[in-house]
Amino acid sequence: MQAIHQPSGGSEASGNPREPSAQLIEARLHAITHEAEGIASFEFRRPTGSDLPGFAAGAHIDVHLRPDVVRQYSLCNDPAERHRYVVAVLREPSGRGGSLAMHDELRVGATVAISAPRNFFPLVSGARRHLLVAGGIGVTPMMAMVAELSARGDDFFLHYCTRNAERTAFLGRVQSLAAAGRAALHHDNGNPLQGLDLQALLRDHEPGTHLYFCGPRGFMDAARAFSAHWPRDAVHFEYFAAPAEPTAKPAENRAFRVKLVRSGLELDVPADKTLVDVLRAHDVFIETSCQEGYCGTCLTRYVAGEVEHRDTVLDEKDRKEFLLVCRSRARTPVLELDL
Repeated sequence: MQAIHQPSGGSEASGNPREPSAQLIEARLHAITHEAEGIASFEFRRPTGSDLPGFAAGAHIDVHLRPDVVRQYSLCNDPAERHRYVVAVLREPSGRGGSLAMHDELRVGATVAISAPRNFFPLVSGARRHLLVAGGIGVTPMMAMVAELSARGDDFFLHYCTRNAERTAFLGRVQSLAAAGRAALHHDNGNPLQGLDLQALLRDHEPGTHLYFCGPRGFMDAARAFSAHWPRDAVHFEYFAAPAEPTAKPAENRAFRVKLVRSGLELDVPADKTLVDVLRAHDVFIETSCQEGYCGTCLTRYVAGEVEHRDTVLDEKDRKEFLLVCRSRARTPVLELDL
């Protein structure tokens, strides 16, 4: 996930991803709903029926399908709900196996471990208008955003791009929004020229308008390119996977030393090893998932040194305090972590 935004949501106690918690929640799959061709939503609740940790629109959870299969899915239900989490998943036969496990293996009544919500794609407070643009399954966080913005009474408009009605998740809800003048559906029928003209939509930026977009990689790359002239702090987006081409080519790997200030442990990180590899080799466990710098699972605070950030999650403000240990390296000879 790449985002130019402020993280919010996270640990069960505080709802803050700046203090990530490895504690998992036991959840039971309460319902599976067919949403569109190849797309189903999965509703999780606590077996006890008690409340789940609160979340804000844009948050995601980790679903632990098997010990070696952990996937992140955006929450698409109303953040005001505390009794359930709902995610929508596109079945991808050529994917890494997570969507197939969700669709083909999970059954109602199954118990799985999930994380508390983390949020690297939150809505901005105080915007004059929110422009939401979704491609395909990228609509999932937008549905929670629509609910939250409606509750706030904020001005928003959703553009939802799909191939056809059969492949449009939450069709009825989006049609209702369209009837109220809050959304537009764009079906390209396999021909991008018949779909939404992103370049025209994003040509002009009105002061106070914030843009949010999420979807498949080609859609994301186009939206980023056509919004490049917008103010940086007015553009917010989230990838489902690492971008094909990083915004900045990482420097050639250099060896460095890491110091764990709480334990006093000092370790060498060679050029051919990642920071998390070295930590784990010395029994310092940090939970990871994507290992590509886009899910935020391994968020860690650092207290000294200059970081070479290689993630696609943190904004400039948060990079002054945090890093993702699965990808980040040091620009200075020593990097000190709050571990």
